[in-house]
This record gives sequence, C-alpha cells and structure tokens, in this order.
Amino acid sequence: MADAGPGPARDFFARDALVVARGLIGATLGLYGVGGIVVETEAYRPDDPASHAYRGRTPRNAPMYGAPGTAYVYRSYGLHWCLNAVCLPGSAVLIRAIQPQFGVAQMRDRRGMDDDRLLCSGPGRLCQALGIDGSHNWLPLAEPPFEFAFSMADPAAVVSGRRVGLTKAVDFEWRFGLGGSPYLSRKF
Repeated sequence: MADAGPGPARDFFARDALVVARGLIGATLGLYGVGGIVVETEAYRPDDPASHAYRGRTPRNAPMYGAPGTAYVYRSYGLHWCLNAVCLPGSAVLIRAIQPQFGVAQMRDRRGMDDDRLLCSGPGRLCQALGIDGSHNWLPLAEPPFEFAFSMADPAAVVSGRRVGLTKAVDFEWRFGLGGSPYLSRKF
C-alpha cells in the first residue's frame, strides 16, 4: 500500500468528498502521459447509502479507508474499471469524465474510435482510454505513474446535479461538472 503522495495533494484530498468533488473540476489527471482535464465527478460519503463504504470496511472497499489521495479502482458490474480519489476515511470521489488533452492518439487506439467527445465521457470509458485497471488500486494519484495537477475551474462554471445510475440516494445532488462541456458523460 502506497502513501498518498506529497503534502499539498494529501491536504487537498483530506477534506469532505463534496468539497473535493467540486474542487477536482478543472484539475489535470493522467497516467503514463495519457490524460486531460477533469470535467465531471461524483461524491460518496460513508453515510451515503449509495457508497461502497456504507456498510463498513470490506476487502473490496479497503482503499476508501486509506490515505487521502489514494486511488480506489474497482470493477463496475464486473465489466468496467472505475477510478475514485479517496478523501476522508470511507469517502471518495468517482472521476466520471475528462476532456482529452494529451496522449489522445493512444486513447483513440484503446477505445477504437475517433470521436474525442466519447473517449473519456463516463467512468468506464475514461479508465479504458487511460489504461487504468486493478493494478492501479491503492496507488497515490499525485505520484507516478499518475499525473495530477491542481487547476480549479471558475467556480461559477461548476454545476451540480443528481448522480448517475444509482438506485439509492438518488436525490443527492452530489455530481459536479464543468457547465456546457461537450465531454460530460451526461448533461446536467
């Protein structure tokens, strides 16, 4: 299990998931030279019925109790990898979409498509495009092989709404995105 990374990154992530989810909009995220600008996130707290941590710590969700800034990577429905950033214990932020910025040719090859709007618009697509899988679970997001840089979007440009694809806590407006971005997984 790795440390979460440098102090400033740890401090950024060591906050409430709602604050981190909003603050990640506009940040740069990459892996091995492939990545872009975070345009959509979702927050999950330990008291949230939709959270993997809601029923307590398990082997699967153990990274959610790790150091702030740790990657929590899991398979959704046994099909798609999903990347989360660990915040306070038992909480995390799902990275739902990025705007491709670098390594775009490699993303196109991995995804088998040329439409840049669809390369990373959704957590499964994002992980496939960046080459994220279970081997990245527990790694610090602010250290290689990940690339992470703070650059918050204009707060007025960040919108919020209901999270996507849930059956519990469906009314929580804990999804955040860059308003008007064509790279969102779903419009707000």
